[in-house]
Amino acid sequence: MSKCNSCTTPADPRACFAADDSPPISDPTLYRSLADALQYLTFTRPAISFAVKQICLYMHDPRESHLKALKRILGYLKGTLDHGLQLYPTQPTGLIAYTDADWAGCPSTRRSTSGYCNFHGDNLISWSFKRQHIVSRSSAEAEYRGVANVVAETTWLHNLLLELHCPLMKAIIVYCDNISAVYLSTNPVQHQRTKHVEIDIHFVRERVALGTVRVLHVPSSHQYADIFTKGLPTPLFNEFRSSLSILPNDATTTGK
Repeated sequence: MSKCNSCTTPADPRACFAADDSPPISDPTLYRSLADALQYLTFTRPAISFAVKQICLYMHDPRESHLKALKRILGYLKGTLDHGLQLYPTQPTGLIAYTDADWAGCPSTRRSTSGYCNFHGDNLISWSFKRQHIVSRSSAEAEYRGVANVVAETTWLHNLLLELHCPLMKAIIVYCDNISAVYLSTNPVQHQRTKHVEIDIHFVRERVALGTVRVLHVPSSHQYADIFTKGLPTPLFNEFRSSLSILPNDATTTGK
């Protein structure tokens, strides 16, 4: 793959994988080895997290379409070898989180995928992406489960900063692009479509009532967590990648 053509994004936004959508590959061991290596790379290249997660779902029985997707990731990396997660000395302004969910995105199980990213000041400090454990009956339910996940993570970060003698002086801001999920975080009315997430509703609402968390709406065009839940068009992917501070690295590790 060292002489392959580079790709502008790691995942095809039009791709939809299934467990048996193409013939099995001849060397599944090589596929698994490459997929394992790419999982380690997500530590400093979070923009490829969604694409890597997709190929890892089929490590037990990889197919030709899955190998094609893996090679696309390698092609993307070839064109962005100098990119990496950048951290900067900034004045911390509190914790800001973005959360999103791809409702019923899995064609086989119709489970949703949740993703979030957390910023401390201008620096990305944590992110996550995972398939939800059960099928959500509405997009609001899927989005609210994502909100509950990121509120749990930011609560842990809040306590960690407190132990490090860097307490937060203001509420954590959580941005979500689903108006129904934002509404449920403060409104005590229970809805039929969200009765299965009652525990998550009470957990988030308690943090909001205490004043430690604020859940706000953000337009989808500024929902950076989208990069962890779905394949994106090139312009939007590049914009979100820059917003996550995944940029060319001009630093050197050798002495002058």
